[in-house]
Amino acid sequence: MNPHSAVSADVLRIDPAQETKRIAVRVRDLVFQQLKRKGIVVAVSGGIDSSVVAFLCARAAGKDRVLILLLPEEESSPESLRLGQMVAESLQARSVVEDISPILRGIRCYERRDEAIRTVVPKYNADCKCKIVLPNLVDDDRYALFSIVVENPQGERTKMRLTASAYLQIVAATNFKQRTRKMMEYYYGDLLQYAVAGTPNRLEYDQGFFVKNGDGAADLKPIAHLYKSQVYQLAAYLGVPEEIQRQPATTDTYSLGQTQEEFYFSLPLEKMDLCLYGRNQNIAAANLAPAVGMSADQVERAYRMIESKRRVARYLRAAPFLVEEVPGD
Repeated sequence: MNPHSAVSADVLRIDPAQETKRIAVRVRDLVFQQLKRKGIVVAVSGGIDSSVVAFLCARAAGKDRVLILLLPEEESSPESLRLGQMVAESLQARSVVEDISPILRGIRCYERRDEAIRTVVPKYNADCKCKIVLPNLVDDDRYALFSIVVENPQGERTKMRLTASAYLQIVAATNFKQRTRKMMEYYYGDLLQYAVAGTPNRLEYDQGFFVKNGDGAADLKPIAHLYKSQVYQLAAYLGVPEEIQRQPATTDTYSLGQTQEEFYFSLPLEKMDLCLYGRNQNIAAANLAPAVGMSADQVERAYRMIESKRRVARYLRAAPFLVEEVPGD
């Protein structure tokens, strides 16, 4: 695309039938020919991405060769399990529920996180709920400093800026959730000789919105090339339940409800999609701005944020380094 030409808001429209067919052919080849597996494990959270991956894998391998894995823990929204079960029922695929709370308690996931929270909110206790949030990073130039939001049993909320050490300990502790889920996925993968499917879309994969060796680990990632808006297009075509299509994108990591926007992206996902597309196509900020409904300055700040997150993502996606190449790789 000419970087100096105007951009249409529907630039990310795809042919969902053609794209579904292309993905299904590729998934079949990867699973059965290259990986030599007998089927596919998909951990479904009830969100749009994992639901679309489950539907695509059922198209590719057949519903009898797909296992839907549901992995709640004590802080998960009950809606996540219900919607995940809805996916399995819609596909008439096998499903297994594994509550990972005992594992998380055993490795002191909640305890380690709460210990860090109390360094900035001393009154925090097990009866409180919490989430971490970012400020709006595109309306003006700010540092990406996280805050903790704590809600007591009376519904009163406190918001405090996190210290670097508290933030790192909270993230390190909550990352146990994604890594434990992945451990369970590979248990069933080993048990059944199935491949493990990852569920990140292009926005998450590009910007590092995943945990290294947690939800970032997989044998194949069928939608990592698709923008979030394109995933929604596939969802409509594939017949993903409409209730799931209407759900806002959440993290389902903290005990307080939290959108991906306030936790990581700082922009509504449809705007982030267009900004990422604009950055990938080297489109001038002023030419993208009308399509996104933002000023040129805001788009420029979004571009800088994208590049900053990409630097973090390089580490998250990196394979282990060797001192020298080993024959046979």
